[in-house]
Amino acid sequence: MLKKILKGTGIFLLVTIIALAAAPFLFKDKIKAMIAKTLNENVNATIAFEDVDLSLFKSFPQANVSIEKLSIITKAPFENDTLLYAGETNLTMSVKELFKGDGEAMNLESFSTINGIVNIIFNKDGVGNFDIALKEETDKKSSDSKPFALNIQNYEVENLKFTYLDEGSKMKMVLDSINHEGKGNFAAQKLDLETKTTAKLSFDMDKMNYMNNVSISLDAILGIDLEKSKYEFKDNKALINQLPLEFNGFIQMVETGQAYDLTFKTPTSDFKNFLGLIPAAYSGDINKVKTTGQFSVDGKVKGNLTETTIPAFDVKIASSNASFQYPDLPKSVKNIVIDTHIVNETGLMNDTYVNLHNLSFAIDQDVFNAKATIKNIAENALVDAELKGTINLANVTKAYPVKLDKPLTGILKANVKTKFDMKSVETSQYQNIQNSGLVSLTGFNYEGPEMAKPFKINQAAVAFNPSQIRLNQFDAKTGTSDLQVTGTLDNFYGFVFKNQILKGNFTMSANKLVVSDFMAPTTTTNNEGKKTTEAVKIPSFLDCSITAKAKTVIYDNLNLQNVSGNMVIRDEAVSLNNLKMSIFGGNIGLTGTVSTKGKTPTFNMNLGLDKVNIAESFTQLDMLKSIAPIAGVVNGKINSTIKLSGDLQQDMTPNLKTISGDLFGQLLSTTINEKNSELLTQLSSKVKFIDMSKVNLNDVKAALSFKEGKVNVKPFDIKYQDITVNVGGTHGFDQSMNYNLKFDVPAKYMGTEVNNLIAKLTPADQKKIENVPVNAVLGGNFKQPKITTDMKQATTSLATQLVKMQKDKYINQGTTALGNLLGGTKGNTSGTNTATDTTKPKTTPKEEIKTKATDALNGWLKKKKKE
Repeated sequence: MLKKILKGTGIFLLVTIIALAAAPFLFKDKIKAMIAKTLNENVNATIAFEDVDLSLFKSFPQANVSIEKLSIITKAPFENDTLLYAGETNLTMSVKELFKGDGEAMNLESFSTINGIVNIIFNKDGVGNFDIALKEETDKKSSDSKPFALNIQNYEVENLKFTYLDEGSKMKMVLDSINHEGKGNFAAQKLDLETKTTAKLSFDMDKMNYMNNVSISLDAILGIDLEKSKYEFKDNKALINQLPLEFNGFIQMVETGQAYDLTFKTPTSDFKNFLGLIPAAYSGDINKVKTTGQFSVDGKVKGNLTETTIPAFDVKIASSNASFQYPDLPKSVKNIVIDTHIVNETGLMNDTYVNLHNLSFAIDQDVFNAKATIKNIAENALVDAELKGTINLANVTKAYPVKLDKPLTGILKANVKTKFDMKSVETSQYQNIQNSGLVSLTGFNYEGPEMAKPFKINQAAVAFNPSQIRLNQFDAKTGTSDLQVTGTLDNFYGFVFKNQILKGNFTMSANKLVVSDFMAPTTTTNNEGKKTTEAVKIPSFLDCSITAKAKTVIYDNLNLQNVSGNMVIRDEAVSLNNLKMSIFGGNIGLTGTVSTKGKTPTFNMNLGLDKVNIAESFTQLDMLKSIAPIAGVVNGKINSTIKLSGDLQQDMTPNLKTISGDLFGQLLSTTINEKNSELLTQLSSKVKFIDMSKVNLNDVKAALSFKEGKVNVKPFDIKYQDITVNVGGTHGFDQSMNYNLKFDVPAKYMGTEVNNLIAKLTPADQKKIENVPVNAVLGGNFKQPKITTDMKQATTSLATQLVKMQKDKYINQGTTALGNLLGGTKGNTSGTNTATDTTKPKTTPKEEIKTKATDALNGWLKKKKKE
């Protein structure tokens, strides 16, 4: 019997498990169709979801429906904006709901969403993007079925980001990392909903940030009247950061908007409540802090929130004779007074005002006071503020747990009054800004990862004048560099309050500036945990002109003397104007631009070199060494103009692979040291008629261009005694070369054999000898050159020419002697010349010699016969 019962039970369980496993396949399409019908029949928007899954195990004994990647995309006038996105949505219902017919509504018992986004937007016309519900037809039958009915008992939202943006009022509120859950019977018209909520709150208005990622939490029982759309705060506890608040009253949805009748206050008046306003990351464990005095927040909100009005409110924040001291820190902050009133009595946003009657505190003997009022907030905020007091910065970390790598030092003193309106700040109407007073800082030391070296400000003084803010003194040092700066700031308030560009005009002087003391590449950690180094960035918020002088500037191991010029910093770039410096025994003038706006820093420069030592400049500057490697063996000076551009490396030195430009130079009183060059040594052995050490390059002019690592030299002439050399060709930054040298060489330099042949010629014939062209090709590279010449061919050709000239000379001499012997003046005793028979054809000297020789020979033979 027992076996039968167990067997039957096993079969039942097996059938049940099979049914539970098979049910999703049987009902999935039905559920999917119902969800699509519900959404599409009720909203005017583009609905999409990736998939729907049904499980009878996940929430057993209830059925669980999961919707993957649900999105609602709005239509015009918010076309293609995301109203809602949910990574995963879960609906829970009774299993029996799955067996209802097509005309019956399914009751949902709970729902949850994970990783969601909700964006609520009002455009400038006051139209909201959330109004996507389809309007019901008046003649629609009341008997039409609804796929789903709500019988929700609980719900949960995990990691939701909610954004509220009102473009008309320029207001933006973001609730991020929302985790919320609620329990209550929504089937009832009146219910108590138990809720728990945590989130991060950020709030901006008119481009000004008021709160940034402020932690908030609320555990509350809300009395809900669904019929009247009324939500009443019952038992509740809220935290803003760690500041506790309690709420009483209600919020109700009305036809014109929302009606508020709320009061709130701190449940206790301990000064720890004030420290609770500060994020925990900056305030430490406030439970261990010793405090005296009171701190309270007391407020009320009453009225309607409509398109044109806000509820009236009155918020008081107060503290008197308070103090605090952290247990592990030696200093205390005492005599703390806070008296602040934030009020709106009319319900009009622009009538809101903030009155900071007093804020003061003391650390040791240093007292600091502040007062301020802010009015006309919505249209054109009017600010009237006063700061007065002294702060020893070294005491800040001794009294408050500020997390700094290195503690601050220095004495800050302020006595400043300011009065301005925000429109004048935005439009740079500085005549409407009233400033007076002085802020000074002495003995300030700072070290940080964004600084290349510790930064020390010996003295700094800023004067606030009605028209501008003036830097009267700034004496600082970092590394081995010192600098002194004076000047003016034109829109300090626009920079502080409106994120505008900080404009200024400064004069700077220094005895010594080491560029590396100021430029530290930024190190960041990527997603893989690897540290990467980014190039130096010129600040984008600066638009200023600096007229500078420095006795010594050290840049990339170069020692620049008497540096002066003007720098304009604008749009993440530095423009250098009329920059002058002494270096390499001469002077260099420079104009150009360095920009860090793009991913890779770039530069574009024009340089003028005036009587600069060639060997020093073309060996110590990698850029010039690559452009003209052979210049390192040249002794003397150069005048040159150089135009070049390219990319910069992370240390702000040129990337030689990217530079391009032109160079024109004139050499002054220069000679060559061939022993320092394998190229010139080998060339001397190939063309022995030139002594490289005696070559004078004075006033030689050369022009070259370079691009993509290749230099092209325009042909130019060099004179050596009575020899002319034409030089032209190309070489690469990798030291490879391809040059052609054309020598125009007098014959006397072509060797002993040639000179012996020349000596046998008459002076007249020697003058007829033309210069000999000799060509040389320089290949390989500068360290291992390959040199070929046509010297041998040129010598052989010249020798052949000289032999021919000598042969012709002897032939001419033979003609004259034989002519005299055979029929010249010897047979003519009358002293007159025999007339020439012009009818006979002319004969060549060779033919004439032959004829006369034949006649002489025939005459001589006839004479012998007679004898």
